[in-house]
Amino acid sequence: MLRETYEDTLVAAADADLLVSHPLAAFSSRLVAEKTGKAWVSAMLVPLGFFSAYDLPVVDVLPLASRWLRPLGPAFWGPLLRCCKRASRFVAEPWYRLRRELGLPPTNELNPLSESHSPRLVLATFSKWFAEKQPDWPPQTVVTGFPLYDAGGELPPELVRFLDAGPPPIVFTLGTAVSSDAGTFFAESAAAARRLGRRAVLILKEPRNRPGGLPDEIFACDYAPFSLLFPRAAAVVHHAGIGTTGLAMHAGRPMLVMPCAWDQPDHAARIARLGVGRVLSRRRYASARVAAELGRLLDDPAYARRASELGERVRQENGVAAACDAIEGVARGRAALLVEAKEAR
Repeated sequence: MLRETYEDTLVAAADADLLVSHPLAAFSSRLVAEKTGKAWVSAMLVPLGFFSAYDLPVVDVLPLASRWLRPLGPAFWGPLLRCCKRASRFVAEPWYRLRRELGLPPTNELNPLSESHSPRLVLATFSKWFAEKQPDWPPQTVVTGFPLYDAGGELPPELVRFLDAGPPPIVFTLGTAVSSDAGTFFAESAAAARRLGRRAVLILKEPRNRPGGLPDEIFACDYAPFSLLFPRAAAVVHHAGIGTTGLAMHAGRPMLVMPCAWDQPDHAARIARLGVGRVLSRRRYASARVAAELGRLLDDPAYARRASELGERVRQENGVAAACDAIEGVARGRAALLVEAKEAR
């Protein structure tokens, strides 16, 4: 899809002064920026994307090994990561080939698949409390804070009545990333809540995820704005996707996370290291284990205290404003350079 993506981006950017790219679009956006001379800002949504030897991520293919070997530090991981990047450059051959066809000069990065960062500005769109900037990140990186967004609107009236009718419930959700492959998550979650004698809210996203025979103490709906729901929860159980994680941290709620794939194991490990949540693997996600983990989470006040303290810090950040300020700085710098060039002519 690289050539088609490049051509689409080239057309879309024809009248643009500046490009801002998602990580999956960085490969084509970088080529467009170099070919046209347009200013370019890249974004990295998750800490794992920086592959830092100083803050080794937990990777999906070897979660236990990467956790256990993390203490070896940058002296070990730095050379190893560089070797891995160099050894996997062959995967990027289509990118190099298109680059040559476009008449662009050779590059000297170890691997464009892991190092396609803007030379002007990289937006790390998560909280510094979740992952601090590391010495081997691009120096032009700005950690913005979470640019929090959900689809807005109000809580459904039926959900408001449920929340008002009793103590804070446990909220179970798989966000947008995993809900299409929920499996038995919601059935086991409902059973765990019943074991604990706790009220619960299930955010299903898809009606087919609804378990049968739910009691009055368990409310299920397809959607609710997390920014309004999470602050009213006793705890949030989720898949450790970056968006859901950011909203749960912002709400200051303790978490039980069930990472499934991609960057989620790394996020789960960070949540555990922060002391604001516990982790349960997907293959072990059965009602008895879920109830046991939630019991430990809810019975130990240290989790709620640390989550509340972290929430206060995260709420001091404004990820959208910080990102906009940084982008505007690049745009103004670009405009100043164009004015200077015009005056020189």
